[in-house]
Amino acid sequence: MRIAIVGAGVAGAIMARGLAQLPGLDVTCLERVAPDDQAEAGTGLNIGPNAVGALSRVDAELANAITAAALPWDTWRVTLTDGTELMNIRMRDVAPSAGWRLRWSELYRVLRQGADGLIRYGADITDMGPTGDGSGRTFLRWTDATGAHALDDIDLLIGVDGRFSKVRQRFAGDAKARQVGVAIFRTLLADTSEGVINDYEQWFNRDNRLLGFRVPPDHIYISGTFPISVGGDITDAHKAREALREAYTPSDGTLSEQGQWLVEAVCNPTTNLHWARLQESEVRIFEPDSDVLYLGDSSHGMVPTLGQGATQAIEGSCTALMVIRDLVAAGNFDPREWLGAVSDARAARIRFVMNFSLEASDTLLAGSDPVAGTLKKTEPAFQSKLKQLYHDFDATWPLQGQERAAQ
Repeated sequence: MRIAIVGAGVAGAIMARGLAQLPGLDVTCLERVAPDDQAEAGTGLNIGPNAVGALSRVDAELANAITAAALPWDTWRVTLTDGTELMNIRMRDVAPSAGWRLRWSELYRVLRQGADGLIRYGADITDMGPTGDGSGRTFLRWTDATGAHALDDIDLLIGVDGRFSKVRQRFAGDAKARQVGVAIFRTLLADTSEGVINDYEQWFNRDNRLLGFRVPPDHIYISGTFPISVGGDITDAHKAREALREAYTPSDGTLSEQGQWLVEAVCNPTTNLHWARLQESEVRIFEPDSDVLYLGDSSHGMVPTLGQGATQAIEGSCTALMVIRDLVAAGNFDPREWLGAVSDARAARIRFVMNFSLEASDTLLAGSDPVAGTLKKTEPAFQSKLKQLYHDFDATWPLQGQERAAQ
């Protein structure tokens, strides 16, 4: 069975490694950038305990490698920028384990090393599409440093090439984005805080929020949000450093030690801020007429409020691998049945995570009250959903091995 994976980011690298271990599969994974190209490696990220649990179940060796490159995400604290504490959650009170904190570049390094020898780098896709014979099979054309290449009669094409997926665009058109009305910036800085910034924390001043935490080897990841008009642009006036200083400084000018360090770091003119708008895209798991599967942001771009972007790329890949392993073990190599089974396992879970992430964004919206909104997150209703988010990653997984024998 011929499988092609487009993209060797989070989901692509995990799928390449996992599928290559199964019998009867011929796996090709194409990645546009060079193996040492970190230009698109981003800044830093936190990965939820649900991804830790999922990957530990599916590929403990790979999960351990990420753990070695990361710091644990043990707490989730929310304060005002003047230091007033609103919430302080121990992750193990709502999750089966801690999460991870690390640099994007380190995550890519670990995952791609785990798929060593399986990824073809520098692959520029020039054409792709259905074979046109009604079989559901597809084809790819690409160039790399060695010349032009073709792959025909692909039984399963996996599009994992990001939020602006070329695979999804080719087969389904542009994914419709829903703007939330929030601007976001991100940066990664050397840690000069002397311990002031450590584990995952958020700081509010009105409806303006800063977020930060330490990542290895010795850096601080910072992001900031503030409301803009829905569908509006992020203007130069929004980006002005004095405008940012005003946004995150209380009206009386009183900043906590943490708040002071963060505001000075963000407003330093030498700090490089990466800008975007919070948005989500329509869910698409597979193609109805071609045997094409989407995972990660290619399938479901979501708002990052609960840190579920890369988390869901990991969780979704692990779910897909568990489903496919189960079918292969049963001798089922029908890609259409694979697609249906993965969709059945993922659809409701994706919608829950997307809806919950949007719900948790209430304190980022224009005119929101961060005090009332955060205190609501300490109540049983929100805490119950948080536990569901972190615990139920495997609720739809097929039983495997000894578990099956025990039934």
